[in-house]
Amino acid sequence: MTIIKVIDEEEIIRKLSTYIQKISNDAILNRNKFVVGLSGGSVVKYLCEGLPQVETDWSKWTLAFCDERVVPEDSSDSTFGIYKKDLIPKTELKESQFITIKQGATAQETAKDYIEKLRKVFGGDDFKFDLLLLGMGPDGHTCSLFPGHKLLEETEDKVAAITDSPKPPPERITLTYPVINGARNCIFAISGAGKSEMAKRILKDKEDLPAGRVKPTDGSLYWILDEEAAVHL
Repeated sequence: MTIIKVIDEEEIIRKLSTYIQKISNDAILNRNKFVVGLSGGSVVKYLCEGLPQVETDWSKWTLAFCDERVVPEDSSDSTFGIYKKDLIPKTELKESQFITIKQGATAQETAKDYIEKLRKVFGGDDFKFDLLLLGMGPDGHTCSLFPGHKLLEETEDKVAAITDSPKPPPERITLTYPVINGARNCIFAISGAGKSEMAKRILKDKEDLPAGRVKPTDGSLYWILDEEAAVHL
C-alpha cells in the first residue's frame, strides 16, 4: 500500500489524474483496452475536473461502476447520470462506453443483469479491472459496502444487491470484495477534515472497516489524501 499525502483537493485531482493516465496507457499498451470502475460521491468531482486533462486513447476505455444506486438515470441520485452530464461533454468518451444498470428492475435483477454485462466486457467470469477509483464515507464504507452489513462477507456474487443501505437511496448494487481485491490497481482519493478520523482508524489503527478491507491480492493499492484528511497519520 502506498499512502500519498498532498496539500489540498486541487493537488489530489492532479495526482489522481497522473496515476490514471499512466495506468490507462499501460493497460492499452499491454492489453489494447482499459477497464475502470467509477465511484460516486466526491470521486465524481475529482474525475470530472481531472480526466479531461488526461492524455489517453479514449476509444479504448470501458467504464463500469463500483456501485450504483437503483434509480432512473435522470435521477439526481444516479451516479451515471452525473458522469453523463458533467464528464462526457468534456472528453471524447461516448455514452456507449459506460456499463450502465438495467432500468426499471429490482435491485436483485439489476445485480444479475450487471454481472452478465461485465461477463461480456471481460469475456468470462474473471472480472479483472485495470483500476478501481474508490471513495470512503465518514463511516468507513466504500462502494456500497457498509460497516456491519452482511455483504461484507459475500464471496459468491461478484455484483450484489443491497436493499437496506443505511445511506439513501436504500436500493443499490455493488461490486464485492472478490472483484475489488482482484483488481490490478485500487486508488482511494480522500479529502477534508470530515474524513480524518476514519482515515486514522483505517490506515494507522488498522481497524476492520469496509474501506480497510480493500487489499488487492496481486495488485497495487494507493491512498491519496489531502492535509486535512491526513492530519492524524
